[in-house]
Amino acid sequence: MKSFVKWMDGLPLIVKIIFAIPLLDILWVLYRLARSVAGKKTLGTVLAVVLIVFGIPWLWLLDIITLLVFGKVLWLD
Repeated sequence: MKSFVKWMDGLPLIVKIIFAIPLLDILWVLYRLARSVAGKKTLGTVLAVVLIVFGIPWLWLLDIITLLVFGKVLWLD
């Protein structure tokens, strides 16, 4: 899990934005889940699982905006 999080954090910004487009955004949802599991955050893990089910249709837009503004996706830390 930690290696996946480290790999996603180390990607260039343009690749992160490409991964945020619809259908590929599942990578960012899995990133959130892996980050919460690696950090042993129960609330983050539960929320990530809920976002896998309900967040996929609209989460890609939020990811693109936060990547452009902050250079990273937002998550509970």
